[in-house]
Amino acid sequence: MSDWMVTRSSAAARRPRALSTLREHLRDTFWFAPTAAMVGVFVVWAGAQALDTAIVDALQDDRDYDTLDELLRFAQDAKVVVSAVGSAMMTFIGVVFSISLVAVQMASGQFTPRVVRLFVRSRITKATFAVFLATFVLTLLVLTSFDTADDPRAVTTVPLVQSVLTLCMVALSLLLFVLYVNTTLRLMRISHVIARIATESFRVAASLPVPTGGQPGPDAVRLDSATAWVPHEGRAGVLRDVHITRLVRVARKHGVVLRLIPRIGDFVVPGTPVLAVHGGPAPSRRALRYTISVGVERTYHQDLGFGLRQLSDIALRALSPAINDPTTAVQALDRIVQLLAALGRRPLDAALHRDRGGAVRLVQPVPGWTELVDLGFSEVRGCAVGNPQVSRRMLAGLDDLLLLVPPERREPLLRHRELLRQAVDRSGPAPSDRAFALRPDRQGIG
Repeated sequence: MSDWMVTRSSAAARRPRALSTLREHLRDTFWFAPTAAMVGVFVVWAGAQALDTAIVDALQDDRDYDTLDELLRFAQDAKVVVSAVGSAMMTFIGVVFSISLVAVQMASGQFTPRVVRLFVRSRITKATFAVFLATFVLTLLVLTSFDTADDPRAVTTVPLVQSVLTLCMVALSLLLFVLYVNTTLRLMRISHVIARIATESFRVAASLPVPTGGQPGPDAVRLDSATAWVPHEGRAGVLRDVHITRLVRVARKHGVVLRLIPRIGDFVVPGTPVLAVHGGPAPSRRALRYTISVGVERTYHQDLGFGLRQLSDIALRALSPAINDPTTAVQALDRIVQLLAALGRRPLDAALHRDRGGAVRLVQPVPGWTELVDLGFSEVRGCAVGNPQVSRRMLAGLDDLLLLVPPERREPLLRHRELLRQAVDRSGPAPSDRAFALRPDRQGIG
């Protein structure tokens, strides 16, 4: 196999956190936060019940039965409120989230099905659902704490602290409900959806190792031919991410360099090579366990091109005859240009991950500059003909990128600019229309 050339990166580059992969996987689930909230509220309730019991015991020891009698009357009033909260909370949860599912379905049909992940990853959505369920569970637990005895001398507990805690949870639920409605309405607006996609994409770009000075350097790390291969042994699916910290640790322990063969976002099947080993034998299967994550869809975590893929999908759907919304396509192009401008001077093609000693231990392929430019413009350019608003915005974006990127990266931008000009020239009915469609405008048609 030919030698693998990769750009040299700094030993001082940001090291990935050990729990980053697990955190991202939990963010893509909807069960963890509600489950943790229900377990947590059970622990808090146990503490509040113990505190209520201690208060009653202290008052009985002091023979302060008048205060106990007042607490019993308070408990009877609180029981009515707690019962009403418990009976209404589950109905409230069902109605609210049923409407939300309809909103998500409408957003996925109008924009792209991949935006559903934004709703799943929303912290406010998870927090609201978790607090609602925790409040319902708390009301059930508090109802079991009410004592049937009416005599202050015979009562064993009065759920005073528990009732106050329930009222606090109700107040928190109402506050989160307002925030949840506001967040859901924002996510149904295309400008906010596009902005969220861009934000997630910038996080991926920021997590890539950066060479010294932030520029590609002439030095390179040369990897000899692979000495071993590690096949994929799990289920077939999309390569979601890899556990970078663990792979670096395994490579350092065995004195080898590991090179990821498929890119994040590629579909892999069992038996295909996923890791090439350079400099020694392959690590054991046990050492590499849980280092490769495969799922049914792509994620933002380490996938540099996924944000551009979604922005292109939104623009393509907006330009379809069924929707015919070129303004949305222009908004998507705004963010495509922004992302490409941010990546224009960054080293691409491969990300090098080093151990604590500064030695390269993991080589991770990432999309190159030409591939990212093609991903952002190729499909949208094909639908821009006949939409002067889109062609004008694309030309303005290409002109801006030509000013921002180094000379060696201008070729794909010039190619797309020329292809767009040729397509408009072939389709324009009149010279004036063609000239209008090829006039750069950052607002499309302001």
